[in-house]
Amino acid sequence: MKFSKIYIGLLFGATLMSCSDDETTPSIDTPDTYTFTRDGASTISYSGQSTRIAMSQEFGTALKAGVNTKDELLAMYGHEEGNDDFLDAALNASSKNMKSKTAASAEFSGSAVDADDIRTQIETWIGQQVDEVFPVMQGEVIATAGTAGQLADGDNTRYVSADGIEYNQVVAKSLIGGLLADQILNNYVSTTKLDAGTNVEDNDAGVVLEGKTYTNMEHQWDEAYGYVYGGLNAPSDLLKYIGSVDGNENYAGIADAIEDAFILGRAAIVAKDYTVRDAQAEIIRENISKVIAVRAVHYLQGGKALLEAQEYGGAFHDLSEGLGFVYSLQFTRKPNTDSPYFTKAEVEQFYEDILANENGLWNASSTTLDQISQEIVDAFGLVLDEAAL
Repeated sequence: MKFSKIYIGLLFGATLMSCSDDETTPSIDTPDTYTFTRDGASTISYSGQSTRIAMSQEFGTALKAGVNTKDELLAMYGHEEGNDDFLDAALNASSKNMKSKTAASAEFSGSAVDADDIRTQIETWIGQQVDEVFPVMQGEVIATAGTAGQLADGDNTRYVSADGIEYNQVVAKSLIGGLLADQILNNYVSTTKLDAGTNVEDNDAGVVLEGKTYTNMEHQWDEAYGYVYGGLNAPSDLLKYIGSVDGNENYAGIADAIEDAFILGRAAIVAKDYTVRDAQAEIIRENISKVIAVRAVHYLQGGKALLEAQEYGGAFHDLSEGLGFVYSLQFTRKPNTDSPYFTKAEVEQFYEDILANENGLWNASSTTLDQISQEIVDAFGLVLDEAAL
């Protein structure tokens, strides 16, 4: 669904209307696509988000390739301007990196200590991928319980640790939450960020940033949008999984709901209507959080079924992705609250429970996978069988 003229009374009800019954309800001009201009020039800018998405994509490829050293991969994650960490010279010249924005939102629910611990955990998984998995990529060792190696998964070959873990999948899916979702849900669409300093007064007066075409409030919203839609050479991982969930008939329309909320929220900023803006932020929070939850359950349940069928390559691939999405649950956001759906401590316990048995994923408990999946769907008000598809 796209909008042309949006009437607040129709969308949000009388409780959100500040005018009396005798007054005319204001309308918001809303484009069909995310296109906004001022004096004929675009006011949209999210180049930093595009850069970090590109970094994450090259980094993800390197995590699977098996040729980089641990120091090289850690340098990609925490890139410093001017260092030759990437194949893309433009990325090397950038001052941006992934690490500084991991668990770094204005409204991250944890402490600074928690944020440091999360970045350390990401780096630990990077090291485990290099130390445990890379050495078996060049040989013909078949993975068995307690021994790292390769496993067939249809036409694919999976390389796993002695516990059956593809650490590259854990890292990639954890960054969907820890980098992309956290920056969107807990940073750029938050009132802490949007209304900081003189942002409201400047936006009301149409005061743009020096040398730019946009107000600071407009720019903050654009940066949230960029973490979803800012992929240059390929879609962001978050957009990819929004599409996957939208392809599940039980959640058809979720992609449009997210995109429409971004468009209407940005139009509301132009119209200086912050009630509508904030309502769209809550729609974005609810639906992006739901995407993470649905994929967590999908992969836990898919991995469980494959494990029971002793199709280990596919099972460990799914369960490794599931571990990453479970870890990402701590960066979700319950609408109209300051809280995630699950805390850092809760997701860490889920992670430990899945790997609790000897040799980790080789002996993952179906009961445990079901219990964790049920806790997730219960928290989100979902149905297990629907999310598992």
